[in-house]
Amino acid sequence: MVIALTLVCAGDAAAQKTGELSRATALNQQMLQLYGQSRYADAIPLAREILAIRETALGPDHLDVATSFNNLAVLYESQGRYAEAEPLHKRSLAIREKALGPDHPVVALSLNNLAELCRVQGRYAEAEPLSKRSLAIREKALRPDHPDVALSLNNLAALYDSQGRYAE
Repeated sequence: MVIALTLVCAGDAAAQKTGELSRATALNQQMLQLYGQSRYADAIPLAREILAIRETALGPDHLDVATSFNNLAVLYESQGRYAEAEPLHKRSLAIREKALGPDHPVVALSLNNLAELCRVQGRYAEAEPLSKRSLAIREKALRPDHPDVALSLNNLAALYDSQGRYAE
């Protein structure tokens, strides 16, 4: 009888986990809609809740958790809250590197986002190697005319422009 009770509890836990993840997905759609409307202050509580749900349901090193860290960081950046955004970008990058390896295009996304955060703060010496690494990963993994390659090139150009390095 104890075994049956345990199985039922495990089933209930799995159902609850599925329900929570479904809720996170629905909240994520709302959060993206608010972000698209530039309603960052309204989107942040949703992003925090999504992160909490996913961390609890999936564990701290799941790729969906990395995405949640990234999204919350982007929202903070949109409000100029750079000190709050940076550790979230770094955590997202760490999870993605661990799960996917150092040369995956999704890792390049995190590198690119962290580089941009550094650039907008005038931390050019930190931004440049991150931006170059993002570009190198994307050039190797994707076709030369891929939009993500163009994005990395554009962001590196913006970094050089910010420094007055126009020839580069």
